[in-house]
Amino acid sequence: MRRLIPALVLTACVAGALPAAAASFNCRKARAPDEKAICANRDLNDQDVRMDQLYVITRHLVPMGGRDAIIGDQRAWLRDRKACGANTACLRRSYEARLRQLNTVMERVYSQGPF
Repeated sequence: MRRLIPALVLTACVAGALPAAAASFNCRKARAPDEKAICANRDLNDQDVRMDQLYVITRHLVPMGGRDAIIGDQRAWLRDRKACGANTACLRRSYEARLRQLNTVMERVYSQGPF
């Protein structure tokens, strides 16, 4: 069962990597400067897909009490990301920080196995 989480993460990453330009939101409806910058930049787009997949998996694996914190952290992060506007360096740092946070949560969940 300890292989369940890595398998889920791998499956989500592969599934998320299939579409050519697959931000976690519809780029055709992007209006905010941060969203437009993410859609225009492949690296940011890829980070967005990774973050979204990891967020979804994390949200489903943590216990009920932890889900509210994960959701609240995501909402706060989205506000912070929006504050970056079209600044790609700021957006990159924002994604890197959020991915580190989510990976830390996943490591804690994984260490508490078995599943």
